[in-house]
Amino acid sequence: MAEPAAPKAAARGARLLAVLALAPTLRLAVIRHAVPPGAATRTGCDACGAPIGLARPWPALGPAARCGRCGTRVGPPPGTVELALAAAVGALVLLGPPGVVLAATAWWLGWAIPLVFVDAAVRRLPDRLTLPAAAGTWLLLGLAGVAGPGPEPWVRATAAGTALALFFATTTLLLGRRGFGLGDAKLALGVGALLGWYGWAALVAGLVFALLLAGLVGVALLAARRVGWRNHLPFGPFLVLGTLAALAALLT
Repeated sequence: MAEPAAPKAAARGARLLAVLALAPTLRLAVIRHAVPPGAATRTGCDACGAPIGLARPWPALGPAARCGRCGTRVGPPPGTVELALAAAVGALVLLGPPGVVLAATAWWLGWAIPLVFVDAAVRRLPDRLTLPAAAGTWLLLGLAGVAGPGPEPWVRATAAGTALALFFATTTLLLGRRGFGLGDAKLALGVGALLGWYGWAALVAGLVFALLLAGLVGVALLAARRVGWRNHLPFGPFLVLGTLAALAALLT
């Protein structure tokens, strides 16, 4: 028997409210941390100094992304954080795994979305975002192992996260600026754990997807003369997208 229309509409409404409630928090995280390395976190409008925070979220932390005092654009372009969050919620609803693994995936996404915007803006992945993402994902996957298949997937997830982070860190030590950054290595802790839960093949697939996306975008930017051969693209966004692509391939 088909589900009644009213409960379906209520469920869609609840998901929409969840997106609207989380969007200001994610946008604030981007505004706070999209600053050059070594600079203090941003607390107000760059143009007029008006404070920005969850106590006064509109319009600076809304889709308009404008300072409430002077009207200057603040943070990412209007609507982009909200669109990314809506896409993430939709992907979780359609493809999300059951139980605590779903919670681990949602936790990771809640940190990964701001990280994409911060890395794209200032080419840095702050510890205040990467480390909670990794720690929460690891702990929730541990709970998933206790509640379901046992410790084996969690042990593999732990090993995968550690291995991927060490691989990225090693390229930094050996190749310097030509390798991946240490921020990428810290982001890889959560990425590796999430993909490693599903197996080593999933981890390899996520990394391959990320490298392919980075290569395609790099070639396109070179062809458009937007970057040169010496330019270094931020890899964090591609690592997040590659992870999502691998999860989508696994769960469909």
